[in-house]
Amino acid sequence: MAFLMKSMLSNQVKNLGLGGGGEENKEESTPSDPAAAAGMTREEYEEYQKQMVEEKMERDAAFAQKKAERACLRVHLREKYRLPKSELDENQIQMAGDDVGLPEDLQKMVAEDQVEEEDKDSILAQLQSIQNMDMDTIKEKAQATFTEMKQAAEQKCFVM
Repeated sequence: MAFLMKSMLSNQVKNLGLGGGGEENKEESTPSDPAAAAGMTREEYEEYQKQMVEEKMERDAAFAQKKAERACLRVHLREKYRLPKSELDENQIQMAGDDVGLPEDLQKMVAEDQVEEEDKDSILAQLQSIQNMDMDTIKEKAQATFTEMKQAAEQKCFVM
């Protein structure tokens, strides 16, 4: 409650002009020259500003390159899984230039995935997976499928 009263009274006093002189002193004490405010000479300040702009441009270029690499990765994944293309990704790649590619680590991972997929797609891999299955489960699956087909045929055909 005391804080509320103090803030209300101090605002009223400042509005009357009795205690408002502190704000004017603050405005007068700040120099209008930004170089003087930073404690540098004019030339040092201009060099500092140029350096800041160059660093910002380098950061922006690195950021655009990273965005393009990510877009390249997304494009690659879309092609791999046959998903629709995105114009946004293609635009990001074009903005960064044609020298954008997958990072080396990701290229290694993609190559390993392709080898694994080729192994899974081969006939030998399919035979190995059959060998790993239990014969009882294969028999049960075959019998269940046969009974389902038999029931479906009985429902459709009255002769059986």
